[in-house]
Amino acid sequence: MSEVFVEGFGVSVSKRSERLVVKRKGEVIFERPFFEVERVIVSTEGATVSAAAIHKCVKHGIPLEFISYSGVPYASLVSLSLGGTVKTRRAQLLSYEDRRSVYLGKAFATGKLKNAANNLKYHAKYRKTADRATYEYLYGRIDKIEELATQVAKVEGACVDEVRGALLNAEGRGAALYWEGVGRMVPDFLSREGRGATDLVNSLLNYGYGILYNRILSAATRAGLDPFAGYVHTDRPGKPSLVLDLIEEFRGPVVDRVVLGTLGTGFKVGMDGERLDEKTRKLIAERVKERLATRVTHRKRKHTLENVIHIQARSVASFVRDGVLYKPFVGSW
Repeated sequence: MSEVFVEGFGVSVSKRSERLVVKRKGEVIFERPFFEVERVIVSTEGATVSAAAIHKCVKHGIPLEFISYSGVPYASLVSLSLGGTVKTRRAQLLSYEDRRSVYLGKAFATGKLKNAANNLKYHAKYRKTADRATYEYLYGRIDKIEELATQVAKVEGACVDEVRGALLNAEGRGAALYWEGVGRMVPDFLSREGRGATDLVNSLLNYGYGILYNRILSAATRAGLDPFAGYVHTDRPGKPSLVLDLIEEFRGPVVDRVVLGTLGTGFKVGMDGERLDEKTRKLIAERVKERLATRVTHRKRKHTLENVIHIQARSVASFVRDGVLYKPFVGSW
């Protein structure tokens, strides 16, 4: 299966019979039967996508995802029928007012904290003998993050509104400790910045998160969930709160692992003004794709990380609808 990454100016995406065709200035640069295409990611404002190509992609269940040069997702096209499970959405909305919302909020926070700790453990193990000072520095933060995860388990409340402050406090403190550890390993990294960041490291992270975001959105929609009805992240017009809740389990194991690994190889990040250049964007997109294809152990079985994302989304649906307990995904180190 092919993931089509559309980048650069003068690019067109069209349909020729039963094949998806990508051209640059009239020259074919990619052509494949629709049934062999997994998704189409458009990361340029200089491309055109034909209505016929959109219709065929939707018919074959191929999502079309649009992200900006800085990695900010701004559109995702999927079939309307994928989110048509009314029973699941009704249960999801009702769960916000009872203890199910507390359980999910705690699970999301626990997954985020444990994955942050495990990501630091992964990088620390390679420094145990080569750089003992950094190893001990990282474990000083790991221990504190794991303590925060223990504290989250003790949080109680009748609905998520009663516990959100405690969960966000634990997540925020854990994030501060985690990024301190990253700063120790990556001298160029000063602090974590979201949208609008212009430094190299944050630009790489934000671009990777943008790609991951669309994977989470697609999984939530396919599971019949409302991507705008979250738990820890508050409701706000245009804010897909559930996607932002679910993505927390996967930022570290997917994107951070890719970005820190890429920087560790000595790769020279290319910038085009205040944004990543085309070569760097393509490289990060390809490595995120490779990481998502990595097989990991989840629920005592081997799955690709891509499949784990869908498993977790379906697990949220099963929990709110049928009471099957949700367990956060925690990556290995």
